[in-house]
Amino acid sequence: MGANSIPTDATIGLDEQISQLMQCKPLSEQQVKALCEKAKEILMNESNVQPVKSPVTICGDIHGQFHDLAELFRIGGMCPDTNYLFMGDYVDRGYYSVETVSLLVALKLRYPQRITILRGNHESRQITQVYGFYDECLRKYGNANVWKIFTDLFDYFPLTALVESEIFCLHGGLSPSIETLDNIRNFDRVQEVPHEGPMCDLLWSDPDDRCGWGISPRGAGYTFGQDISEQFNHSNSLKLIARAHQLVMDGYNWAHEQKVVTIFSAPNYCYRCGNMASILEVDDCRNHTFIQFEPAPRRGEPDVTRRTPDYFLLSVVEFGNVETGVVNLVDFHSHVDFQLFTPVDVPPNPACKSESKDSEVKEVVAPKPRQTGLLSKL
Repeated sequence: MGANSIPTDATIGLDEQISQLMQCKPLSEQQVKALCEKAKEILMNESNVQPVKSPVTICGDIHGQFHDLAELFRIGGMCPDTNYLFMGDYVDRGYYSVETVSLLVALKLRYPQRITILRGNHESRQITQVYGFYDECLRKYGNANVWKIFTDLFDYFPLTALVESEIFCLHGGLSPSIETLDNIRNFDRVQEVPHEGPMCDLLWSDPDDRCGWGISPRGAGYTFGQDISEQFNHSNSLKLIARAHQLVMDGYNWAHEQKVVTIFSAPNYCYRCGNMASILEVDDCRNHTFIQFEPAPRRGEPDVTRRTPDYFLLSVVEFGNVETGVVNLVDFHSHVDFQLFTPVDVPPNPACKSESKDSEVKEVVAPKPRQTGLLSKL
């Protein structure tokens, strides 16, 4: 299916579905099935390293926080007026994973050249059975059919993206098995996320203050130091690695002397972490502007017929850095016995400030009180 080949009647139907989803009203099972079948035709033709043109707005984790996604669109502009690149983790933990991923897939089908949706480590059959998406589908549809439809579609999501040949975007991080972007282009990505190996590493790895490769406390992927990111950027003529995957209290965090940036787009993560969220705007001249925003007004927990595990606490605070504001709520990989870990509360908010930014990088904070209009510049 070509990028602009959607017939008028289908376009009208998609617009109606997008309007419904923007009201946080889920689609029917049959609508989800039809939506994902059509989206698969588009996604299967995209590259493992999907090229993206500027201007584009780059976003991190959403995790089912639908009303915060709506706030993101209010601040950043609705698609297709704004081009978007999402770096994975649309589901799990939040109350509205179904509506969140449905909306993003519907926008992808409606505006295939305006939005890119990458795969995160939570776009996985195994992880979603532990962290909430599976149970949410059971609650909202009475069976696991919608969960299966979406997790089958996740196999087709691109793994990485390349903005104007210089900003490499992915969910997690680098891999000792990958030296060039061509290595990634040659993957067969249409599969469940493996427990190990280069595809797993792209979705699970994290940058680290220590040089070289390290064992990840997550149980999957690696930690990688500044020497690793500098070599990878040099070998592939890159200026920046943009990634998500880690909670950062300011919504974004520079690492490796501004060779790597973490972007996190779920404010007040898990409805209790107190963090800001951010998005990164890359303009036509490839200048960078971070826009920070706070949570949308709390809608409360939806009514459910039975209680499910508290996914918001089904993590262990494994490590963090008070100076940089990076706090890892560790998603343990599927081969770990989750029952071994006692749920714990998240730590108090670290008092932290972002590292200094060069002259081409601006920071914008969404205004308070909440209203439409121009964003205030600091």
